Amino acid sequence: MDARDLMTSPVVCVARHTPVLQVAALLREQRIGGVPVLEEGRLVGIVTEKDLLHRRELGTELRSHRQIWWRRVVAPSQGPQWYIKSHGRRAEHVMTRQIVAVRPETPVREIMQLFDTHRIGRVPVLEDERVVGIVTCADLVKALAQGRWVDTGPQAELGDEAIRARLLSELNAQDWWNSGFCAVDVEDGVVRFKGFVETEWERRASCVAAQNVPGVRRVEDERQPTAELPSLL
Repeated sequence: MDARDLMTSPVVCVARHTPVLQVAALLREQRIGGVPVLEEGRLVGIVTEKDLLHRRELGTELRSHRQIWWRRVVAPSQGPQWYIKSHGRRAEHVMTRQIVAVRPETPVREIMQLFDTHRIGRVPVLEDERVVGIVTCADLVKALAQGRWVDTGPQAELGDEAIRARLLSELNAQDWWNSGFCAVDVEDGVVRFKGFVETEWERRASCVAAQNVPGVRRVEDERQPTAELPSLL
């Protein structure tokens, strides 16, 4: 699955000279969290709800303290930028200019990585430098709810040996799994973990991995915490 499968299109956009209050009204009316800003059809920024939180009209503007001259040389004050963002009247004054965008063929995994890395909740989709769509967190949740991420059709149940093989393959691919502390047995579709486990989160994660294997009827965990290991030796 990639951006073209998820994106909302066409996209609600504004011009850089659009009044801030009009942008706020548009977000509310369209029930969206952000809009791309265009200049002659070219993407120049994006305004999100977060960009509108610190506003003079609300009395929530950010204020900077006056700095002595040498501090300004070492670390220039952000006061001017804050003032523009809280007092400016046009979209260009409040928009975020460092744009993170993707292409229609960008995989969903890469989009999610961009969300995490840049702490954002939406990315415009560009084709030939034109905004053709936008992917938001809501679009990912929608795809999940519609079952479009993975094959959700019926899967053939596996036998005990196949269950164990698939489960170990999944667990061995995880950096938190320590096969030296744990034994995995499967009998009549029942997975049993024996040995030791380092944390409760690892216990839960390995049980989830087992529950996801077709044919597993039940999971029994008999592992003890590794903290008890010295007393048992």
